[in-house]
Amino acid sequence: MDMAQTNEYDYLLKILLIGDSNVGKTCILRQFTENYFDESPISTIGLDFRIRMIHEEGKRTKLMVWDTAGHERFRSITAAYYRGAHGILLVYNITDRDSFDHIKHWLSDINRYSSQHVCKVLIGNKSDLNESRQVSYDEGLEFASKLGMEFMETSAKTAHNVENAFLNMANEIGAPWKSDDRRNVVIVSEPVARNRFGCCSG
Repeated sequence: MDMAQTNEYDYLLKILLIGDSNVGKTCILRQFTENYFDESPISTIGLDFRIRMIHEEGKRTKLMVWDTAGHERFRSITAAYYRGAHGILLVYNITDRDSFDHIKHWLSDINRYSSQHVCKVLIGNKSDLNESRQVSYDEGLEFASKLGMEFMETSAKTAHNVENAFLNMANEIGAPWKSDDRRNVVIVSEPVARNRFGCCSG
């Protein structure tokens, strides 16, 4: 691709949202890219993606964020998209203990299919439902700390920490606008094929 086609951005980062169904991955994505929350989202079938441009110190970074289905039958499709990912947000629902316990299984897939240098952040979503909490903040923090991951709780409904989750990840990946170390960053190149696998946008 020539520069005339790529001058809309300086860097491209591929980020995945991984976790069980109904933890709020799609809602997080739409809140980040559209400032929108759907009270009745439809579960993602296969894969979907959305794009958000961020600007830091005169540099434009294009975040291509993939929303992956959490159903077991789509695990093989999801696995194919670990390759080439720069960052992964592992999402669980703080009101669903099982979704937290299953994070270790998602980590196993990540370790199997993705680069050993991929940036990982643990996200406890639905912090607005604190009265129904089944996983404490401290438990999430301790789990993430043991694995060397950053941790934060978010609410896709109120937008609490949603922006921070993605911006912090972009900085963690390598802050390309602040450093000449670009080993983990794609520079002015197009993303992988834009085809979708029967995705829902909700």
